[in-house]
Amino acid sequence: MAPHDTVLLDVDGTLADTTYHHALAWARAFAAHDLHPPLWQVHRAIGMGGDKLVAAVAGDEVEEQHGEALRERWEEEYDRLLPEIVLLPGARDLVLLLADRGVRVALASSGKARFTDHVVGLLDLPDGTLAATTSSDDAEHSKPAPDILASALEAAGGSSALVVGDTTYDVTAAARMGSPCVALLSGGFGRVELEDAGAVHVAGTPAELLEADWAGLLSAEPAPTAREDRTPLDRSAG
Repeated sequence: MAPHDTVLLDVDGTLADTTYHHALAWARAFAAHDLHPPLWQVHRAIGMGGDKLVAAVAGDEVEEQHGEALRERWEEEYDRLLPEIVLLPGARDLVLLLADRGVRVALASSGKARFTDHVVGLLDLPDGTLAATTSSDDAEHSKPAPDILASALEAAGGSSALVVGDTTYDVTAAARMGSPCVALLSGGFGRVELEDAGAVHVAGTPAELLEADWAGLLSAEPAPTAREDRTPLDRSAG
């Protein structure tokens, strides 16, 4: 197949070390409503959209009664943690490497636009490096639906994409768009489960991807199993 002309980068847990900050913010939001799901369950849901997370962690009844209030409280709690956010090793160098290869590079985040903008500020990229930046405002359905990826690909002006993410939700969303996914361990998901989900390559951090076989990755196809729904909350971590 022709090489993909676009790389879509997830933001939280992929470029910025935010996964556990999000888990803590959600745990605090639940606690504010006297709800105390085990923190590991909260963590395992990080990566799906906030519109799906409440029901996945605490059930449909909690979503119906408190969903909007929980999302508002999560945003407040995460906002307090924002000054602690740092980039993952190699994040900026990876973006620059991909741009230097001549592929379109776009950020495809399911997060709030202002939180994504904060990470863009940390990246401090030269003007024109990014072909597009999208957020939850640009998609009707959140991951593992592929809407945000399709929106980012369209905004970047690309025809096909390789996705880089850090959760099984990223792998599934990519495959539903017909794209392969490179997965990082920085989201807290295990190497085996990311490979089982269909990731075409697994690395620890963005720094490890600097020496990856990009010619091969940019010609990769999604694994046949990658479109399948995955329920990591039903499995113990590890």
